[in-house]
Parts: sequence; structure tokens; C-alpha cells
Amino acid sequence: MTRLPTHADTLEVRDACLCLHAQRAARALARRFDLAFRPVGLTNGQFSLLMSLNRPEPPRMGDVAWVLAMDRTTLTAALKPLERRGYLAVEPDATDRRARRLRLTEAGREVLGRALPIWRSEHKALEEEMGLPGLQLSLMKLAAAAQVEE
Repeated sequence: MTRLPTHADTLEVRDACLCLHAQRAARALARRFDLAFRPVGLTNGQFSLLMSLNRPEPPRMGDVAWVLAMDRTTLTAALKPLERRGYLAVEPDATDRRARRLRLTEAGREVLGRALPIWRSEHKALEEEMGLPGLQLSLMKLAAAAQVEE
């Protein structure tokens, strides 16, 4: 017979669950950067997506999805508003017509140029508030381990 969870179990999970605390921290960081990027009309997710396109050659959708840890369907949905605003273009791959490449436009570079100082300022403030280098390394190790398992 399975033991039903008690309120004490709920409190244990609330206080000890790494996943819960990571999700809460991620949401708090997302809100902070969303607010910071508001003057340039971007969300933190849009900033990350556009920044992932800032490469010498336009990346394939699959490569961007991997960097952002998104499935292709979610990435496609996230691209649409940025494409409508003229920040990126979706183009066929020259060597494989089934594949799509994502090109950052001049308007996309311009908005990134306005957003990057905001990111740097917020990031510096967070580092000063929290001492982030050790946390960043731990999060990167955790993410890398998760990608190996997938």
C-alpha cells in the first residue's frame, strides 16, 4: 500500500527540492531581465534568441534549438514575432533545401546593439549582488550533463 503524502512531506519538498528552487530562480531572473529589456521592446528570451543568431554564418534551426535548449516547435513559435518585426529572416539552407537557416537582419543587430549594454549592466549588478561565477559554472555543468543524457 502506498503511503499518502503528508503536509510534512510537502514542506520537505518545498524547502529542499533543487528543481523547484531552480525554477523559482529562473522565473525571478527572467522577470528581472524582461523588465530591464522593456525599453528596447524585447523579452529576455527574445534577447537570447537574437544573440544566438549573431554569428559569422546564419545557423540552422536545429543548432539554435540546441543552444537554447528548445524543441523546434517552440523555437518556430518564438521566431514568428521577431521575424514580423524584421529582426531575423528564415531562409532555406543552400546545401539542403529541407533545412532552414536563421539570419539576423540589420534591424536585429541594431536592437541587439541597444540591448547588450542593458544585459551587461544587469549582469554586473547580479554578479555584485550574488557572486555568480561559481553559480554559473555549476549551472553550465548541470545543463551539459542533461544534454548528454538526452
